[in-house]
Amino acid sequence: MHDSFSTLSHLECSREATLHDADVVQGTSPTGAPLLARYDLERARDTVTRDEIAARPPTLWRYHEVLPVRDPAHVVTMGEGMTPLLPLPRAGGRLGLPNLLLKDEGLVPTGAFKARGAAVGVSRAAELGVRAVAMPTNGNAGAAWACYAARAGIGALIAMPVDAPEITRRECVVSGAELYLVDGLIGDAGRLVADAVSRRDGYQDTSTLKEPYRIEGKKTMGYEIAEQLGWRSPDVILYPTGGGVGIIAIHKALREMHELGWLTGPMPRLVAVQAAGCAPIVDAFDAGLRESVAPADPRTVAFGITVPKALGDFLVLDAVYETGGTAVAVTNDELLAAEHALARDEGTWICPEGAACVAAAGRLRESGWLDGSEEVVVLNTGTGLIYPDTVRADPPVLAAGGRIP
Repeated sequence: MHDSFSTLSHLECSREATLHDADVVQGTSPTGAPLLARYDLERARDTVTRDEIAARPPTLWRYHEVLPVRDPAHVVTMGEGMTPLLPLPRAGGRLGLPNLLLKDEGLVPTGAFKARGAAVGVSRAAELGVRAVAMPTNGNAGAAWACYAARAGIGALIAMPVDAPEITRRECVVSGAELYLVDGLIGDAGRLVADAVSRRDGYQDTSTLKEPYRIEGKKTMGYEIAEQLGWRSPDVILYPTGGGVGIIAIHKALREMHELGWLTGPMPRLVAVQAAGCAPIVDAFDAGLRESVAPADPRTVAFGITVPKALGDFLVLDAVYETGGTAVAVTNDELLAAEHALARDEGTWICPEGAACVAAAGRLRESGWLDGSEEVVVLNTGTGLIYPDTVRADPPVLAAGGRIP
């Protein structure tokens, strides 16, 4: 055993805190709640220092003591992690937030933060003997898991709604995944996948929060933000929220780092950002509820956050309540305007979900929830290149012998 590589100890039910074996393939707890990976953090603290981590290669695997893969030989990687934390002086100045930073996940393999969850989830699935991963997706996660499954040498079965981004479809096809389009929403795709997995040997349902390790890959965003700021927390982190894994994961990372003694002081306020056409978390937060209710007719251009009812909705709300955060919904028009303005201001073309966070930051500054002195980190979860339809380009065409005016 490579005891020093991972300090993974067990899995814990997120609702009832019952303990479960981490070394067999697991789905949800017996009550249907997500299982969370737990570590021997005392041993991790004795095994590695922050200075030693700083000397490691710049991938998310630099935090391997608090990741679930036990044997380094089972790590499936394409160099994911350590994405830039970019200051946004011009955009921040315009929004009244001079200390605005962008964590830019558009630079990871497959172009979206989903690669983090795929890298860790696929590595652990392969380590535990899974023959193929299966999942419903709004696009980006399926593309990432398909590519990492190919890298691991295992199969991938992907189902996505018909109107998921075209490019993610092609990413699945080019990497050899078995792909189906569903005339419906992600929940409909989920039912088809669950049925197929029940009939196929060696397939694991890796739907959002139905396996424990995607969240572990995503939590490394939290570790990186802290490390990139010199092992301290920003004041506020805004995160686009669909299935909610990212915000749950960052909250988990912050709690682990506090326990490890790597972070001190108050937690950053976590802000869940949704699109007005599909905002169950915002509705629940506004009503002071611990769970969400699915909206009747969910629609938004920020396709990645069109999730009517998230399995981990109660964990998202806990993260927001516990850190004194909030939940905000922005309209399609607001987020598209933010996407274009940010690219003009800073030269970075981010995805609509990330743009929703920039728009939400501006809205929170206007309302006074942010006073402008805060260090605010906005998560951009993918590159704008995956969403070419959000920008129209109709430049004038000149004759070969013509003149530029």
